[in-house]
Amino acid sequence: MSDTSRLGTLFPTAEQIPPAYRLAQPLHQRDYLVDGQLRHWGGAVATVHSPVYLASDNGDHPVVLGSAPLLDADAALDALQAAVRAYDNGQGNWPTLRVAERIEHVETFLARMREQREAVVKLLMWEIGKNLKDSEKEFDRTCDYIVDTINALKALDRRSSRFELEQGTLGQIRRVPLGVTLCMGPYNYPLNETFTTLIPALIMGNTVVFKPAKFGVLLIRPLLEAFRDSFPPGVINVIYGRGRETVSTLMASGKVDVFAFIGTHKAASDLKKLHPRPHRLRAALGLDAKNPGIVLPDVDLDNAVSEAITGALSFNGQRCTALKILFVHEDVVEAFLAKFNDQLAALKPGMPWEPGVALTPLPEPGKVDYLATLVADAQAKGAKVVNPGGGAVRGSFFYPALLYPVKPDMRVYHEEQFGPLVPVVPYRDLQTVIDYVLASDYGQQASIFGNDSAQVGRLVDALANQVGRININAQCQRGPDTFPFNGRKNSAEGTLSVHDALRVFSIRTLVATRYQADNKALVSDIIQRRESSFLTTDYLF
Repeated sequence: MSDTSRLGTLFPTAEQIPPAYRLAQPLHQRDYLVDGQLRHWGGAVATVHSPVYLASDNGDHPVVLGSAPLLDADAALDALQAAVRAYDNGQGNWPTLRVAERIEHVETFLARMREQREAVVKLLMWEIGKNLKDSEKEFDRTCDYIVDTINALKALDRRSSRFELEQGTLGQIRRVPLGVTLCMGPYNYPLNETFTTLIPALIMGNTVVFKPAKFGVLLIRPLLEAFRDSFPPGVINVIYGRGRETVSTLMASGKVDVFAFIGTHKAASDLKKLHPRPHRLRAALGLDAKNPGIVLPDVDLDNAVSEAITGALSFNGQRCTALKILFVHEDVVEAFLAKFNDQLAALKPGMPWEPGVALTPLPEPGKVDYLATLVADAQAKGAKVVNPGGGAVRGSFFYPALLYPVKPDMRVYHEEQFGPLVPVVPYRDLQTVIDYVLASDYGQQASIFGNDSAQVGRLVDALANQVGRININAQCQRGPDTFPFNGRKNSAEGTLSVHDALRVFSIRTLVATRYQADNKALVSDIIQRRESSFLTTDYLF
């Protein structure tokens, strides 16, 4: 049976789900976290559907996973006010704790979080359709990120413990928090990408209002008690609901100091405009991308195809770092397509818990229809689906479509598809590809596949001022987390990595004095008597 013909039996019956991955009962969540307390919400709720359908004699039906609160503006403002009180203009307990004490709180949370691995992984599969292997990887990578963040802060604290003497001025420079942070993550990595901003914001002494992603909302529920018990009241507050009723109100209040958001550039711009004092708003944004893969004529085709398959279709292409468009030289395009089709046919469609599954249902309502319109638009303008079964649909599942030849008048040439659609553009002149990148509104990453040093070198120089990362003979990706992760144009604001994030969510403050005997004695007394949390030569091992 071919993998495309498997769509007829793609969705299981309830009895066919392995017992280990069944949900005992729907999770009807009513709790949210404000000021160190789990509050019960008695208002409107949103039904949470899974991208997984169940097959029956009456057709396929999406699984109802449960429901989540739809908080109103007043409830959201209560959470914000709790964060404002906990920060207390920088005088609160949390922002004034010593670094070692904040680390202890984060370590306590990490231990509690690890206890919930099974529950969170199961919900990742059911809520966003991520396969078991990748769901486990997301959870474990998030825990590793927290450990790496702790170690990076210890290293930063060691460097900050020193005094510097410059031109007769003695000074100590330390990083301090910025204030109240509004943190929002994406549905494709609702745990990992969210925590790459949430944890640095917390550990640097900021207080946080956290709104989980719209899809992947229930998987935060197993962590609410861990948040509540690991941090002082008001330090972390978790809200739910529609952004226009909650987040818009928070931004318009002017009480948000830092905006950490991963989503579309339009949503980010609209929200930033609501802030009455935008010059005081620090933003860390991960936004849209249309990352190109560029295949040169002198190339290891096997490697290029292998990397392109993974880069374009890992988690169904629902990654900001996915390869969103492939430019392939005319001399090798036919061979490239043939090899790509062979590897694509070997990708197994199915349910997230099935062994070896690579292609799963899509969580975003309307996504299948949107992808189908991109395919239809490209076909009407001369492109063809060149892989067997490409674009086949069943319920929330869209079988990957390899489109060729794609041209500039097609929507998929410009729009970020964020799904299993792979447009291939043939080219003869390398300047055509360079011009595409120069004119693009996006500038996250690019991949170059080739062995000709002159051509690769030319592309590196052309792209260096256009994108945040250039990958040579490798797919676009975020990791390792110690490397900077950023973008240009409409793709990002700020830089994230383990150590960059600590800087994004803090600011340097300098205490300085003239280098003379009485001042040295004063500073020495403060340090020896431990009369300041800021002025100290203590450091962490």
